[in-house]
Amino acid sequence: MDIDERRKEIDKIDKEILALLNKRAKEALQIAKLKKGKGIYSPERERKILNFLISHNRGPLQNDAIREIFSTIINLSRSLQKKLIIAYLGPEATFTHLAAIKSFGSGVSYLSQKTISGVFRETEKGRVDYGVVPVENSTEGMVSHTLDMFLDSELKIISEIMLPVNHYLMSKGSLKSVRRIYSHPQALAQCERWLEENLPSAEVKEVESTAIAAQRVAKEKGTAAIASELAAKIYNLNILVPHIEDSGENFTRFFIIGREFSKKSGKDKTSILFSIKDRVGALYDMLIPFRENNLNLTKIESRPTKEKPWEYVFFVDFEGYKDDLPVKRAISRLAKRTVFLKILGSYPKAE
Repeated sequence: MDIDERRKEIDKIDKEILALLNKRAKEALQIAKLKKGKGIYSPERERKILNFLISHNRGPLQNDAIREIFSTIINLSRSLQKKLIIAYLGPEATFTHLAAIKSFGSGVSYLSQKTISGVFRETEKGRVDYGVVPVENSTEGMVSHTLDMFLDSELKIISEIMLPVNHYLMSKGSLKSVRRIYSHPQALAQCERWLEENLPSAEVKEVESTAIAAQRVAKEKGTAAIASELAAKIYNLNILVPHIEDSGENFTRFFIIGREFSKKSGKDKTSILFSIKDRVGALYDMLIPFRENNLNLTKIESRPTKEKPWEYVFFVDFEGYKDDLPVKRAISRLAKRTVFLKILGSYPKAE
């Protein structure tokens, strides 16, 4: 076949794809009627769909492309069922905003919040369907305020997102004109070596978020911001230098929080909080139930309770779902040894 014939064949295929997409959308609407407005976002179901498709992918499209295409289809189908409202740590163009877009796409309403506690509050009160908050960076560690919020909140972790974080230096002017740099403390820390080597004399100023940094720089001469590529587009800034993060493997983990537990996906992670009495060997004893039940711990982090000096709570992630027998046995035994224990969520592991 020549080029024109092959293009006609593509047109035919595109028409078939369009018909199938609309057929899928109609089925999604029928499911919405059966759900009666409940469980519109099902991360465990979406994970199973993507894994099934990838297992049947024979190319030439790569698995990442399949995941991106069908994630968009799933997000748009979900928006036909109900237009969700998502709270996130803003303002617009923060990395948390990017993580929210990655999970929910364009067919939802996004509600920016100034603080992590604001995201929790809006979600708890039901004014939004879900919230998105940062929890951990691969180079700078845990976001302590997010962990602290779970102490008193009844919200559940229903999904996690891993987002590669690329930092861009942006400004209205040129690199030579930069006398002051604005950004969030974590972003500054993640670019510390680059700044020392390339802009050693520039004043560094911490602000509440990378997006706020971009907002300020849009109004101030002689300044630059470290922020996302999206921030440069939104606030009409020139990207002076891309990818200035010190580590090439710079990822941030985010939680999607909601009011109900996720269902089992088959590749899950469980997060818990617990506190223990201060005694010799106490933490070691807490880890025994996990070892006895062959559960793989992926994270353990301590936080002061802020109620008594030198009293701590522990945040623990491990593989498995809360209703799995080994997990239930471990948690039951652990609960007998702790002062306080809370299951924060069982949710699909991020790819």
